Amino acid sequence: MPETGDEGKMSKRMQTKPMVACLKTILMIFNFIFWATGILMLVVGIWGKLGMEKYLQLSTTNFTMAPYVLIGVGGFIVLLGFLGCYATAKGNTVLLYFYSFFLFIIFVAELAAGISGFIFRGKLQDGFSDGLDKALAAYNPAQDKDQAKLVDDLQSQLECCGKELYSDWYKQPWAGGNNNVPLSCCKDQNKCVHTGLTNSTTSDIYTVGCYKVVVNTINSNL
Repeated sequence: MPETGDEGKMSKRMQTKPMVACLKTILMIFNFIFWATGILMLVVGIWGKLGMEKYLQLSTTNFTMAPYVLIGVGGFIVLLGFLGCYATAKGNTVLLYFYSFFLFIIFVAELAAGISGFIFRGKLQDGFSDGLDKALAAYNPAQDKDQAKLVDDLQSQLECCGKELYSDWYKQPWAGGNNNVPLSCCKDQNKCVHTGLTNSTTSDIYTVGCYKVVVNTINSNL
């Protein structure tokens, strides 16, 4: 027996409700994932701006805009998460379908950003390696205080010395062919032997290279 008009409408409603309920559940799961990634990108961007930008000024790779991009994209995703919660709570079919499509676009964008971030991390490490080589070779507080301060701050705050090892300083023009390291390599700058060093007189200085410390920090946060 064929369905009447009212019965057909009722049947369509019964079919639509489970589909919308299923879509809402899936969207809530994806919304949580995107929300978490948005917050993570915000945190990494803020960390890059406040925690590492000063040190990465030594890098030959242009790092200036990267934290702002992460903060902007992360903030946008968090905002989108709020809008997604609203759309899901309202249960409006048109809003839900539109939001589903938008989530797919964001997913593709985040995937591309993740691949780019992985590539950028390698370039950032290479740039920092080259920049640190140049900074150590050009180190001369008497001629360029600002550049020397970047190196000194890096060493004293991250508790490192040289690039790979403290002995990297021995080969630099600043050391004048002597086994000297800057005062910023000292654990206690008020009581420290940092000139004419031998293997048995390095207890007062940091011996780990700064490149390793910075790279480990980058790898643990990106």
